[in-house]
Amino acid sequence: MPYCTLADLIERAGETEILEVADRDLDGIADADAVAAAIGQADQTIDGYLGTRFALPLTTVPGLVGKWSVSIARYLLHRDGAPDHVVRDYRDAVAELRDAGAGRLALPDLSGLAPASSSSGSGLAEGTRPVFDRCGLKGWL
Repeated sequence: MPYCTLADLIERAGETEILEVADRDLDGIADADAVAAAIGQADQTIDGYLGTRFALPLTTVPGLVGKWSVSIARYLLHRDGAPDHVVRDYRDAVAELRDAGAGRLALPDLSGLAPASSSSGSGLAEGTRPVFDRCGLKGWL
């Protein structure tokens, strides 16, 4: 399930801007393939950051995640360079995604979801061992 829709993009950016960047065949209608590709890339970016902390796919989509998807997809639709305010929204979205992935930003609707990490509770990927443990620091302690 996509985190945003064409209607969300139009609501945020206005129909004029979306037609300027998504009407690739100049028929007065935003090209569904171009919009779907931008939304798909935006959602993959979001999943890349959130997948380190939350089980995917998200069963509920918090408003903040939808906002990030709109900001990233809108930026991606501007193939020939986005205006400064679009770039700023994109950078803010990625920065917030980094914080959410690192656990510094809570997603209110996802507070009950289990992290995507291993069940051992160590926070390490399966099959890895910590670099700084007693064995690794042998002779230094």
